[in-house]
This record gives sequence, structure tokens and C-alpha cells, in this order.
Amino acid sequence: MSLFVIVTFLVLAILGMPLAFSLGVSALAGLWMSGFDLAVLSPRLMNSVNSFPLMSIPLFMVAGELMLKGGIMDRLIGFANAFVGRMRGGLAQVAIISGAGLASVSGAAVADASALSSTLVPSLKKQYGLGFSSGIVAAAANLGPIIPPSGAMIVYAFMAGSSVSVGGLFMAGVVPGLILFVALMGLCWLIAWMRDYPLAGEPFSFANIIRESRRSFLVFLMPVIVIGGIVIGAFTPTEGAAIGVCYALFLGFFVTRQLKLSDLPDVLLTAAKTSALVGAMIAFASTVTFLFTIDMLPMQLATLMKGVTDSPFLFLCLISLMLLVVGMFLESNAAYIMLVPLFHPIALQYGIDPLHFGFIFVLNLVIGMLTPPVGVVLFVVTGITGVKMGELVRESWPFIAAMYAVLLLCMLVPSVVTWLPTQLGY
Repeated sequence: MSLFVIVTFLVLAILGMPLAFSLGVSALAGLWMSGFDLAVLSPRLMNSVNSFPLMSIPLFMVAGELMLKGGIMDRLIGFANAFVGRMRGGLAQVAIISGAGLASVSGAAVADASALSSTLVPSLKKQYGLGFSSGIVAAAANLGPIIPPSGAMIVYAFMAGSSVSVGGLFMAGVVPGLILFVALMGLCWLIAWMRDYPLAGEPFSFANIIRESRRSFLVFLMPVIVIGGIVIGAFTPTEGAAIGVCYALFLGFFVTRQLKLSDLPDVLLTAAKTSALVGAMIAFASTVTFLFTIDMLPMQLATLMKGVTDSPFLFLCLISLMLLVVGMFLESNAAYIMLVPLFHPIALQYGIDPLHFGFIFVLNLVIGMLTPPVGVVLFVVTGITGVKMGELVRESWPFIAAMYAVLLLCMLVPSVVTWLPTQLGY
């Protein structure tokens, strides 16, 4: 039965059916084949999304949209340019710093890709051409789900259950996120040096740094308040997301003064659409997961994996290889919802730290957002900038390689991921 459900879902997904529809049809097909009364479907659907922690997803989306509408990009670009604007590959590194700053308030790669593409590519392409400029913003946008707060980590923690806390998973992403940030900065410098791109931007000046730091201080204070409060236990992730919405409204209306009342309906509608899609996928996936459980698929997979290898590292390699393929063909939210309930319990049987495995899982699928043929960030960037997909993929490969290097480091040295959460008591 489990194989029938999986095949049904994959066939529908490959045919281009919406993911929520594919999950729903797969669940109905599985229930019908197993002989279960379809009446069990509706209460299971409702109970799966009747969750206080899940409210953090739409709230973080609203906060991110408000920050974008409120003119945050201008301040992030000014702050980044004051530090690196005049060095080799300076504009490229401005994009990476802006992406990291945006990641600390939005947590979503697609939203970041849209913002960075529309605001930075027009300036970048004058120096580097459209292809490399588009590759830069695609890589910078992919920092969104890695540097906390992260919508992907919230979904993972919810699907994994009580063994993974959102705050702990947020902290697990800090050190690898910083390593990846430095790697992307160095890669931009190296490519600019190899291609002999000209210098651009204002000369380095402490006065500029002080001025831009003052302008951006309140922007960077938001993740400190929200994430810091979640980590120390002052409030839950959902309450932190609500505080983030209030803070974003304050910044947009009274600090940058670029947010208007007329922007609010569009912000709420955008967040509602995305949240409804994620909620529908979680609801239908809960039924699919229920079918997998009664069919004892997790236990069968665990037995199969144990028969292949007893090594936790080789297990992580097998999972990463599988997620590499999955990320090429399946949208990441569907992958979290379908696969986390299957493989998270197996990772615990191997003795792998749940935060370590959770971050490895998230990073794999985040990289998948940059890999064709179904790299959602690639489609967003091509749609906004007009770059050809082949050219964008060609320019993105060095950044993808850097991400896989960080992934391998995290697999070989688990303390890169677990050190900070351990120090904070997770």
C-alpha cells in the first residue's frame, strides 16, 4: 500500500499537478486501497493543522513581507556597501551581505530571491553581466532558510515532533550559515579576480560605516529580539513571530516611513496564499503519514538501512544522495512533509543528534532549490531578471559547489552544527 501511495504521488507531481492536490489524491487512493472508512480523513486533516506552533509560519511570512514593503532593502544595501563596496567584486559581495541581512528577517528563499532580483540585478548587471548577477542573487537568496528565522526549519520541527525544538534548530543553523556566508563572499572575490571585474562603489570610510550602521540598527535589532526571545524561552516561536509582525509595522510606518496602509491587503493576501498552500500540504500529508505508519513503512525502512550500513556517517551520505535527487524534482515543502516522518525516527535509531540530522536535511533541500529542473529559486530569478535558465544554471554551479562543501563539513564535523545549541542548553 505504501508503495502505491508513493507512486501515485510521484506520478501526479511529475505530471505537474499542484502539490496539495497530489498529496490529497494520494491519501484518498491509499485509504481506498487499504479499505479504511474515508470518514477518518476529515478529523485527521483538521487535527494536523489545528496547531498553535504552526501559526508561526504565516506570521513570519507577514513580518517578512512587511519588512520588504517597508523599504528594508535600501538600508541593507547601504550598510553592505559601506563595508565592501570598493573591494574586488564589491557589488557582488554587497548582494551576499544584503541576502544575509534579509535572511535574518524573512526566513524564506523565494521572498528573498524576489526582493534581491528586483532591487540589485539592475546595478549588478552593469558590472558583471546578467548571468553572473542573477547567479549571485540566487545564491544570496538561498541563505534565507539557513540563517534563522527559517520557515523551512519550523516545518521540519513540526513534522519531526517533540524531539526537535524550533529554537534549537534555529541555533543549529547559525554557525553553518556564517561559514556559508564567508564562503560565498570569498567565492565572489575569487571569480571577480579571475575575470578581472572592475572596482565599483564608494571608497572605504569609517564615517560611511557609522552612518549606515545607525540607519540599519533598528532593522538588525528585529532578529535579535525575536530569535533571542525564542532562544532564552521568553516566548514561543509563534509569539515571537507575532512580535516580529508588530516590530515590522513599527519600522515601516514610523522609521522608514515607506509602508502604507494600502500595502497591507497585498501583504496579507500574499502571506495567506503561501500559508494556505503549506497548510493544505501538511493536512493531506498527515493522512499519507498515517498510512505509512499503519503499513509499518518506517520500521521496514529502518531495517533496510541497518542491513545496508551501521555507520551513522554512511547513513547521512545515503540520505543526502537521496535528497539530492529529490531536490531536483520535488518542491522542498512537500519533501519535508513527506520524508521527515519517515527518516527522522531512523536517524534517532542510528544515534544521530536530532538537531544535527534536522539541519543536514534542511540544508540538502535548500540546495535543491538551486538545482534544475525544479529549482524554485531559479524560476523566480529568471522570471524577474529575464536571464536564460541555461545561463543562470551555469553561473550558479560554483555557489552550489560551495554549499555542498559546507554540507560535507557539517556531516564530517557534527559539532559545527551542534556546538551552539549545546552551549545554549538544547
